[in-house]
Amino acid sequence: MTAAVTEIAETAPRGKLALSAAEAEDETLAQAGRNGVVQPRAIIDRRALAVRLDALLSDAPDGASARDQVLAILKQALADGRAEIRRRFDESASGAEVVRANCYLTDQIIRVIYDYVTTKVYRLGNRSKGERLALAALGGYGRGELAPQSDVDLLFVLPYKMTPHHEQVVEAMLYLLWDLGFKVGHAVRSVAVCLRLAKSDMTIRTSLLEMRFLWGDQPLYAELKKRFQKEILARGATKFIEAKLTERDERHHKMGDSRYVLEPNIKDGKGGLRDLHTLFWITRYIYHVASMSELVERGVFTKAEMKRFVKARNYLWTLRCHLHYLTGRPEERLTFDVQKELAPRMGYTAHAGTLDVERLMKHYFLVAKDVGDLTRIFCAALEAEHNRRSRFRLNPLRRNRRIGGFRVEGDRLTIDKSEVFAEKPVEMLRIFKVAQENDLDIHPAALRAMTQNLRRIKQLRPDPEANRIFLDILTSPNDPETALRRMNEAGVFGRFVPDFGRVVAQMQYNMYHHFTVDEHTIFAIGILHRIEQGLLNEEAPIASEVVHKVLSRRVLYLAVLLHDIAKGRGGDHSELGAEIAHKLCPRLGLSDEETESVAWLVLHHLAMSDTAFKRDIDDPQTIQGFADLMQSMERLRLLLVLTVADIRAVGPGTWNAWKAALLRELYWRTEEVLTGGLATEGREERVVVAKDALVTALQDWPAADVRAHLARGTPAYWLSLDTDTHVHHAQLVRRAEVAGTPLTVDTRIDRYREVTEVTIYTADTVGLFSRIAGAIAVAGGSIDAAKIFTLANGMALDSFFVRDAQGGPFDSPSKLARLSSAVERMLSGQLDPVAELARRKSTIASRYQVFKVAPRVLIDNKASARHTVVEVNGRDRPGLLYQVTQALTKLKLMIHSAKISTYGERAVDVFYVADARGGKVEGEAREKRIRSFLLEALQEADGTSKSGGARSSGSKTKSGETGRKQPAVAAD
Repeated sequence: MTAAVTEIAETAPRGKLALSAAEAEDETLAQAGRNGVVQPRAIIDRRALAVRLDALLSDAPDGASARDQVLAILKQALADGRAEIRRRFDESASGAEVVRANCYLTDQIIRVIYDYVTTKVYRLGNRSKGERLALAALGGYGRGELAPQSDVDLLFVLPYKMTPHHEQVVEAMLYLLWDLGFKVGHAVRSVAVCLRLAKSDMTIRTSLLEMRFLWGDQPLYAELKKRFQKEILARGATKFIEAKLTERDERHHKMGDSRYVLEPNIKDGKGGLRDLHTLFWITRYIYHVASMSELVERGVFTKAEMKRFVKARNYLWTLRCHLHYLTGRPEERLTFDVQKELAPRMGYTAHAGTLDVERLMKHYFLVAKDVGDLTRIFCAALEAEHNRRSRFRLNPLRRNRRIGGFRVEGDRLTIDKSEVFAEKPVEMLRIFKVAQENDLDIHPAALRAMTQNLRRIKQLRPDPEANRIFLDILTSPNDPETALRRMNEAGVFGRFVPDFGRVVAQMQYNMYHHFTVDEHTIFAIGILHRIEQGLLNEEAPIASEVVHKVLSRRVLYLAVLLHDIAKGRGGDHSELGAEIAHKLCPRLGLSDEETESVAWLVLHHLAMSDTAFKRDIDDPQTIQGFADLMQSMERLRLLLVLTVADIRAVGPGTWNAWKAALLRELYWRTEEVLTGGLATEGREERVVVAKDALVTALQDWPAADVRAHLARGTPAYWLSLDTDTHVHHAQLVRRAEVAGTPLTVDTRIDRYREVTEVTIYTADTVGLFSRIAGAIAVAGGSIDAAKIFTLANGMALDSFFVRDAQGGPFDSPSKLARLSSAVERMLSGQLDPVAELARRKSTIASRYQVFKVAPRVLIDNKASARHTVVEVNGRDRPGLLYQVTQALTKLKLMIHSAKISTYGERAVDVFYVADARGGKVEGEAREKRIRSFLLEALQEADGTSKSGGARSSGSKTKSGETGRKQPAVAAD
């Protein structure tokens, strides 16, 4: 009997002992149909393939001699099958059809190989019991899910120990599979070894749990299956469930602990396919079911929940197949570059101001949310059914009690009957409040009843009690972040506040924001809570201090909740958000005065960061203008705390000491104005104070040296730096003057701001600032800020605040030596930064290239009393600042101050400039010429100009070439 006949005979109905080869093939095709494979013979016809191989081998002296011809035939069959599957997918097939079809194709190829090796190459006349061999599929292949680029996991099952015949067969099969291009993971074990390892290793136990018979000796496989069920599965599932839940948590933590990261891993990330696999493993272990659909009959899932499960699984399968076909490798991450390609492939188009890629990702996040809901409900239901307490155990005395009218089961709050929410919908809000106050979770039974009654939440919106409960949850001192996230996961949050529901799973297609809008907002509320609790005293000391001086906590929390609520609507989200605040706040019980404050904060929530990071706060008019906008200390305090929470919630690495210092400096200077200080007045008196402080610090200097140094500084110099920096500069200048060196390069590490301060003292020349910046770029540094001065003696004293490519201080000896060398070569004309940067390839270039940032130039003659403010927006890449500042030089403009900011892929560079006579650049024609030159420079830097220009991308490092005077450059 052939292997095919053996397989079918052993699975045939009782009384039918054997089938013909044709009948066996027909049964195989019927099984393929039951598994969802349509027209399987169009993918691969194993009977025809076997006939072709038999014809080939009939003329061969032995099977081994015809191996190359056999391999060629198999390669063609495999290629044809894969092409047919891909054709179907491109036309209309779903991912579910693809993974099943891939399994079917692979099954047939492996079976043909097994038959060829065991009957033609290493055929045994009289096979002993010890030489039997069964082949099983493991992993996703065992589940019947094989994505286009996935590995094929095989188990060669032996009755006892390995024999020479086993070694020959396994080796021959593996080499053929490898030569066919399969990525094979394999194990060769006896039944006893499989069971012994399964008892101690959860990974092996899981692989055996989802194994599937593939070919060979089926009684041997059946023995393994039977003993596995009896000796492993029948001994209880507690340890297995605990292991799988712990494994899931560790995997989530490794992937960022959020399903809303903007470049998610659709397999291992939170809400991905692996979470569905966890459900599959546990259900098989506990219930011994063949499919998830049987859980409806057992009452574990409702029909609606099972529909969500199937829909989520099919969507993820389709997305994964597209991803594998697009990249040609087993890629599981939806990176920004592939998102752009996937959106049109999956049928998404731009709509109502939302990009196609944003619609794709919103759909994905909603599916991931469904997966999270299902896994949480399912795992909690298992705990309840098996009467286990969760891993977060409470005192046994606290179990089975009542709190606030709800029943407590373990560490979860639940309801007495499923009709509670239908009879009194406000309980859907109150249960979260009680859980929050008592540090409890919500029981799956309550969540399930909630899901069935979500439509009733609409009637709660005008209910004063419901709005009071919601506001209490939002402003509670007991972890509002967790409570709101649970409400969001349950769908209650978005139903009760429909405007928030519109931003649930709303992504922003850029590299600055790390999370969806709803997740960012909830994170920001959690950060506000931690600021208030004093948990961020070191990272945000001023915000942690002033948060306790605000007059209305409700205003602050509502402002954080609403600051981004209008994202994705196509207009100015700050203006639209303010309109929403005017409507929502009275509903939630805020007074007219509080409502006006919330709306003002939402409208101006970007004002403080824009001023600190994009404007010269050494310019008195900047401070006065910002103070005029604030009008009161209350608004200033509120806006500072809101700004800190907003920036810190953007994502890891966004907040840094430099941004904290800029915001703190802006706050202090504005506070001086609002409280009657001398921030914009008494300029001469403040200069005197700064000089006196330096004189005191230099008491050991000769009086003549002190007077000489004081004469070098300009008012702007004395007012822009602290005493410690003045002392450091004085010592540096004195050493340079005594030594008579034409160029002095000094570095010191600023651990507080996490940057390296590079100070250069040399003769002032046109374009000096940009040449130094170009040298820093070539050396691999990224400029966070700069302060540039021309002293009275004609010497330039320029300080650049530099980080390395990883965002840390530029502090290694080799880097500093390379920087000094680059500066010297640049100033001597031996270095061309554009050519040097063009030769370098960025490791993240492809991720930046997918983003299109429209070039923009803004010219403002009102922001400063003495200078014209020019703001340049473009896609960030090395060489950008060099191209832009060269254009300013050609326009004969002098840069007195500059601010450099990067927001993911977007660069926002602001220059305070004057013309050659020191005046503002005014007049429509002159402004038009500036705009034209700068737009051309942006296009050249991006490689899109007809005239060419170096095209380089990826890093936030910039180089410069310009006229000069005093700048201050800000963070990214």
